[in-house]
Amino acid sequence: MSVTQSVEKPEDSDGAAPPRPPSGRRAGAGGPSEGRVLNVFAHSFLVAWTLLAAGPLLWVVLSSLRPHADLVSDPFGLPTAIEWENFTNAWSNADIGRYTVNSLIILSGSLTGTMLLGAMAAYVLARFEFPCNRSIYLLFTGGMMFPVFLALVPLFFILNNMGLLNTRQGLIIVYIAYSLPFTIFFLAAFFRTLPGAVQEAATLDGASHTRTFFQIMLPMASPGLISVGIFNFLGQWNQFVLPRVLNVGSEDDAVLPQGLAALMVQQGYEGDWGALYAGVTMAMLPVLVVYVTFQRQVQTGLTAGAVR
Repeated sequence: MSVTQSVEKPEDSDGAAPPRPPSGRRAGAGGPSEGRVLNVFAHSFLVAWTLLAAGPLLWVVLSSLRPHADLVSDPFGLPTAIEWENFTNAWSNADIGRYTVNSLIILSGSLTGTMLLGAMAAYVLARFEFPCNRSIYLLFTGGMMFPVFLALVPLFFILNNMGLLNTRQGLIIVYIAYSLPFTIFFLAAFFRTLPGAVQEAATLDGASHTRTFFQIMLPMASPGLISVGIFNFLGQWNQFVLPRVLNVGSEDDAVLPQGLAALMVQQGYEGDWGALYAGVTMAMLPVLVVYVTFQRQVQTGLTAGAVR
């Protein structure tokens, strides 16, 4: 006697089979068309943002190569001829070269002092425990909320009493003090991410705190140093208010933003717009070169400093 066996399908309590999801799609997942729409929207937004950011820069560079007559007749046109004399006029006749040298001299002192003092202070605050550690760190970071405009009058009288008004040394000291809060805030978070085992191994080997800092911890923190160094370079290179107030009587020590402002006023009367655009181009070239050169280090420093 043969017994036939039947396989029963699972049914719900109502007796109906449970519904199956459509083949090729998961429940709750969007279709491929939705992903394409989001991709197109994201890429369109990035292209528009790129045009908004790079468009004015390209226009300034192209305008710096055009003759003055072309700029007057068609301000938004393409160059019909290359006018290299615009850069010569801006560098020599408008003294952009002297202003650029002054800016480089001041930044070489202020940027070195900012990075050295900021790195040492951030290292101590991040890696050592001592009384009032947290209070000192908050005091430094609180300096970022203090507008520099409120300190212009006290700074003027302090530098005047010290005999540093209208001098490069006074401007370097002010730049260092102005940039230290952000530098310490950024580097303290970065030093906390570095492995403590390396520092402990150096201490067990007999290395002093100074040697450990300069030969071990500082090279490990190079991505963060490069990142904050570029931010400080941009801020100090484009600074106009502090030199204008503290260097008001010294034309020989004027920095590049002051020179560009003077060139703009001068060309408003003389009408050499090509020289003005050439001066602006020369002012922004160092910034672009520095950022393009250290772009990868900036990204590494920002992402590493954000991880705790």
